[in-house]
Amino acid sequence: MKNTIKFNKVTERLPKHLHQFIVKQPYAEYTAQNQAVWRYVMRMNIDFLSKVAHESYLEGLEKTGISAEEIPKMEGMNRILKDIGWAAVSVDGFIPPNAFMEFQAYNVLVIASDIRTIDHLEYTPAPDIIHEAAGHAPIIANLEYAEYLRRFGEIGCKAISSSEDYEMYEAIRLLSILKEDPNSSPEEIENAQHKVEELQNTMGELSEMAQIRNLHWWTVEYGLIGTLGNPKIYGAGLLSSIGESEKCLTNEVKKVPYSIAAATQNFDITKPQPQLFVTPDFAHLSFVLEEFANKMALRTGGLAGVQKLVKSKNIGTVELSTGLQISGVFTNVVKDDNNRPIYIQTAGPTALATRDKELIGHGVDYHAEGFGSPIGKLKGINLAIEDMFPKDLEVYGIYEGKKTTLHFEGNIIVEGEVITGKRDLKGKILLISFKNCTVTHNDKVLFQPAWGIYDMAVGKEIISAYAGPASVNSFKNLGEVSATKTHKISYSEEETKLHKKYQEIAEMRKSGEVDFLRLNLIFEKLKANFTSDWLLALEMYEIVYQSNTGIETEILKYLTQLKKIKKYEQLISNGIRLISK
Repeated sequence: MKNTIKFNKVTERLPKHLHQFIVKQPYAEYTAQNQAVWRYVMRMNIDFLSKVAHESYLEGLEKTGISAEEIPKMEGMNRILKDIGWAAVSVDGFIPPNAFMEFQAYNVLVIASDIRTIDHLEYTPAPDIIHEAAGHAPIIANLEYAEYLRRFGEIGCKAISSSEDYEMYEAIRLLSILKEDPNSSPEEIENAQHKVEELQNTMGELSEMAQIRNLHWWTVEYGLIGTLGNPKIYGAGLLSSIGESEKCLTNEVKKVPYSIAAATQNFDITKPQPQLFVTPDFAHLSFVLEEFANKMALRTGGLAGVQKLVKSKNIGTVELSTGLQISGVFTNVVKDDNNRPIYIQTAGPTALATRDKELIGHGVDYHAEGFGSPIGKLKGINLAIEDMFPKDLEVYGIYEGKKTTLHFEGNIIVEGEVITGKRDLKGKILLISFKNCTVTHNDKVLFQPAWGIYDMAVGKEIISAYAGPASVNSFKNLGEVSATKTHKISYSEEETKLHKKYQEIAEMRKSGEVDFLRLNLIFEKLKANFTSDWLLALEMYEIVYQSNTGIETEILKYLTQLKKIKKYEQLISNGIRLISK
């Protein structure tokens, strides 16, 4: 990350591994046509959404410093967002779901730095600054919704992914990039679309992350609020899409009450949505989120939680009843006849922590080869090790210098000489270390003396399992920035000339002084060389409207002619309607 990116009080709290996703907003790369696209979409949206969006929308636009006249600068947004405890950072397109959620947990909006092309003005398959800045930012001015968003990030970043989820993320990212790039070939897009569909058909059971991503989509992105008969818009995807914001309120789009059932309702990010969920109020969003969180391994732990981590093949954390947290890539969990976990195993760098703080001496350098430990009580003893007082530990042969044999339920046997232990601030024992130690399960050796010191976790049960490490400082290479970069559109010499004409017209509008001679020359070149560009003609018509000049009549006639092209008809009609208001 370049050191030219400035941090404020909110973004300074971000953990280091999230910095890799932040990019410098390429403001100088926005063309005058890009600015015109922003202006058109925003003016249309504000005009329409003032009637159909949640009341927080227009108020939020003012509070977050977003103007319809020009693409917002991240620095300016952040100066205003800080007053409501939030911030924004620029990123390159889609970022991994866990990282996206974690940014939210820190009250930071991630804003895709690119802007949709004129060809995808009504709806874009890729995240862009209109969607992120004009869609997400205004609604967070509503404090109840902002807290929902933060809480969603806090819970969502702990959701466990499957190994297929990241492959799907990469496939969708590539498809959205190709669809937004006007220079992509039909064959490239078709192959990328086929890959996404292929993965969708073979995903199997939805992971926690896939389900919570669905909840995010049907609320934060495409949510409606109010009654089924008279809903209002609050989802960013709808607030930033001219086409969908109108269509979603018609009978063409099915409306259903928002519930936890939305977690299993998949979506296609590259197409308009045929069904939307309606929440009665923002409080209900938090209610459903908590309902879902109660089903997550984060809160249920147990055998199923560890099995989800094993399946994910990514760094995750198991928390024991003592508060000891084990973070690493879990490769195995041994269960007993009653389906209780009796032994857990990681492979590769592992870190131990308590209260999200790494235990001194038990980081990834020390546990570089992995970590394994029995879980549960000793066989025939009702008192768990974690509940034993010093005298109890002595009675059962668990004290420094003692060669002992610990026979756990489930037939895990630990034999070795006790060296020392680790306790938390309240004196509860978390870890017992042995030398000359052998650990077995029936006839299988799980640890042998030649491997060195054996550190045994203390805990009678697994109370939580979640994605990511307990301590964000334990692992240096958390997360992964996609190797597939958003395409920087290359413009031809003719397109560059067109953009300069957009700039000239924008300067006339801003100054309030129209050079009719120059305007007429631009109009003639537009008709001769750029016959499919309707937006520049509309920009020109706006600054000569009601001027009672021949050029006004000529431009309107030209726009009327362009309306015969079906894909431009509604866009031009809406633009003229707004100008004539």
